[in-house]
Amino acid sequence: MSKRLPLGLLAVSLILAGFNFPVQAQETKTVILATTTSVRDTGLLDVLVGRFQKKAGYIVKSIAVGTGQALQMGKQGEADILWVHSPDDEIQFVNEGYGTDRTTFAHNDFVILGPKSDPANVQETKKAADAFRKIAEAGVLFISRGDQSGTHKKELKLWKSAGVQPKKENYVEAGQGMAATVTMANEKQAYILADRSTYLSLKKNIELVILNEGDDALLNKYSLILVNPAKFTKINAKGARVFFDFILSKETKDIMENFGKDKFGGQLFFYDYQVK
Repeated sequence: MSKRLPLGLLAVSLILAGFNFPVQAQETKTVILATTTSVRDTGLLDVLVGRFQKKAGYIVKSIAVGTGQALQMGKQGEADILWVHSPDDEIQFVNEGYGTDRTTFAHNDFVILGPKSDPANVQETKKAADAFRKIAEAGVLFISRGDQSGTHKKELKLWKSAGVQPKKENYVEAGQGMAATVTMANEKQAYILADRSTYLSLKKNIELVILNEGDDALLNKYSLILVNPAKFTKINAKGARVFFDFILSKETKDIMENFGKDKFGGQLFFYDYQVK
């Protein structure tokens, strides 16, 4: 008469034999968020994720990269939800069937930073494209994200609008996040396009100043996109929806509208979604 194996040994035996067990509920409590470095670097992401995890019981694994990388993660089913800021690329992402429920919910703006001496006389300009033209004509150093992020895509549009390209020897691609790239520009006393939120969070530690701001072309809009569960069945669609609804709530609106005022001397993000 054969003996029955204890359940633990039976499970091990089956695994060794090639049987695969379904993922247990513990793993589905993790939501993978692909987001931008500016949201992380300012500290806003930590505040929101902390509040959400305490309230909803989910664990958020946030991966802060450029928007281009975040969208690529979505295309490969490596994220459940995206928080991004490159409208043209976002629309294409949804149209190609990779995402659903794209909702633009907040904004800040970009600013052009440079050394106080302003050798390119950027401070004289009102239009961002004119500022870029002066930077190219003056032959001064410009530091780019160079990472296909939303900031990098905005920068490329501004060069196109300006009708000029900087010389290769005056153009450095950092390939890093916003805070790291601003820090590099500060060390080299170079010009750079940055989002205002990151600038304000670093202002006390850098010498660069705002030399051009306020142009409509510098508006920076943020959107949420759910990765399409019909295309990637293994993503945590339920958890992503719960986080999506949390970000589009009055609680998040209140947090975002007050975030940074005390520490950085100004509001970093402006909430646009009409909470029901």
